[in-house]
Amino acid sequence: MAEHVPDQNPTTVLERETQRVEPPPSFQVMILNDDYTPMEFVVMVLQQFFSKDADQAFQIMWKVHIEGKGVCGVYPRDIAATKVDQVIEFARQHQHPLQCVMEEA
Repeated sequence: MAEHVPDQNPTTVLERETQRVEPPPSFQVMILNDDYTPMEFVVMVLQQFFSKDADQAFQIMWKVHIEGKGVCGVYPRDIAATKVDQVIEFARQHQHPLQCVMEEA
């Protein structure tokens, strides 16, 4: 019959490793200026797709008009991509060349 041999080191202590998980990158969605899309349409897009009030929408639209682009919002990748697609599709349906892009924030 085999004899039971006790562990050489009966009190093993495991140290907990803390892993720091980086948050996923955020992406800013921007509208680009063009010479054809009416300012009122841009304001409507900002209100409808980015939940901006009239003042916020006007300020962003004006920044697009003056500086060439304006940030509509910052989102996770999937939401940003969806918003870009929605804005471009909506603009095409209304026969406007409005461009909407995203870049890492």
